Amino acid sequence: MKKLSYKTLNELNYDGYLLEDAPERILQFGEGNFLRAFVDYFVDVMNEKADFNSKIVIIQPTGKNEKIYKSINEQDGLYTLFLRGTENGRKVNDRRVISCVSRCLNPYSDYDEYMTCAKNPDLRYITCNTTEAGIHYDPSCKFEDRPVASFPGKLAQFLYARYQAFGKEQGKGFVILPCELIDNNGKELKECVLQYAKQWQLEEEFIQWIKDENIFCSTLVDRIVTGYPKNEAAAICEELGYEDNIIDTGEIFALWIIEGPENLKEELPFARAGLPVLITDNHKPYKQRKVRILNGAHTSMVLGAYLAGQDIVRDCMKDDVICEFMNRTIYDEIIPTLPLPVQELMDFAKAVTDRFNNPFIDHALLAISLNSTSKWKARVLPSFKGYFDQFQKLPRCITASLAFYIAFYQGVRLDENGFTGLRGEEEYTIQDDQNILEFFNEHKDDNASLLARAVLSNTEFWGEDLSTTDGLCEEVANDLKIIKEYGAYELMMQCLV
Repeated sequence: MKKLSYKTLNELNYDGYLLEDAPERILQFGEGNFLRAFVDYFVDVMNEKADFNSKIVIIQPTGKNEKIYKSINEQDGLYTLFLRGTENGRKVNDRRVISCVSRCLNPYSDYDEYMTCAKNPDLRYITCNTTEAGIHYDPSCKFEDRPVASFPGKLAQFLYARYQAFGKEQGKGFVILPCELIDNNGKELKECVLQYAKQWQLEEEFIQWIKDENIFCSTLVDRIVTGYPKNEAAAICEELGYEDNIIDTGEIFALWIIEGPENLKEELPFARAGLPVLITDNHKPYKQRKVRILNGAHTSMVLGAYLAGQDIVRDCMKDDVICEFMNRTIYDEIIPTLPLPVQELMDFAKAVTDRFNNPFIDHALLAISLNSTSKWKARVLPSFKGYFDQFQKLPRCITASLAFYIAFYQGVRLDENGFTGLRGEEEYTIQDDQNILEFFNEHKDDNASLLARAVLSNTEFWGEDLSTTDGLCEEVANDLKIIKEYGAYELMMQCLV
């Protein structure tokens, strides 16, 4: 079987969209599955539908993972992307050959070629996903390193090479679109770059050029990317008629919120291409929407669903009680606390149900249960407080989710293998910070009332004493008694009465 290439596709009479030649206008730090199924997909669609006419040069930020680096170049930058899931209740499995990537460079083995990209007058955009740990300042990095270890340091070196090539010429700075999952990723990246410029004692004119000629956009990205389908790859390649070693897969749903100036809407023709990208002057309400609705629905539902006997998110959506519990939580208790227009929130919530129903993703509840203490604080507690402040009463489903969390964490044994809980006769491992596991181990023999008060009053967990909330200790304790005597499923049913 021949390897994927433009020549191979021509021989197979491939009739899908392809763009073989175009200027390299985008530099991308990161060759991983997410960027290839998200940013590169968007660029490919813009090339087809909005004549964006742009190629992407991928830079390996760590110099590792030689397999993907080599495969990208061996396959002429081409790879097959499958977007799979449900849309309005309909099963979807879309296939597209992505042709917007020109090549992949390793700055550790070919530093000069990498820095030559800074002299390309067509280059305008920089995007990245170097994981949450990627945007950090490491003072040990030296300007003469080829390249420096940290990603912001690499970017600072690249920007300096750009400045040297074009000086103060207007329009030669970059639009920088980080995709790391941290708050204010654009602002954090800019701050790190400026720290390196100052540490390396680069000229003040360059520092001012960074500020004046470059746009660091904070963004919010949202798409589940499942990556290379190892168990299906051989069969897929047989069906395609070519060998593709970097097949990528992801869900249908996608959303990109970009905080930037109004003129970016013309410069980046996402809207003309019909893509789910919003350029706004404030990305924070949309991040709040995602965290509260999507992540909050997960966190408030999964622990109770697991205790009720479920193991996979998709199966929860087939259970009328669990699904209705989740919907009541979202529509009755979370959405009323959010500032965006109600219809936007309702549309987003509807998409959540489709995403949780994805027949191609087996999303294990126990995998989602990891670090549920911090997740409940970040994702659910703000909705709880917003609802209580607005309506002066406890939100029934969110309060029950707090009881599910405590019941899930009420383990029976802490040892070198972790903290063990019981679902009937079945053991499961509770995964969280060690101090949290030790706390629950110390309180594992408490009755419902003592346990509820101990957890709710733990300010290290929540940043405040939740036990002072009127009626909360009593209701959580009562819910814990129901779970112990009748089960988590019964409590869900009572929440729906």
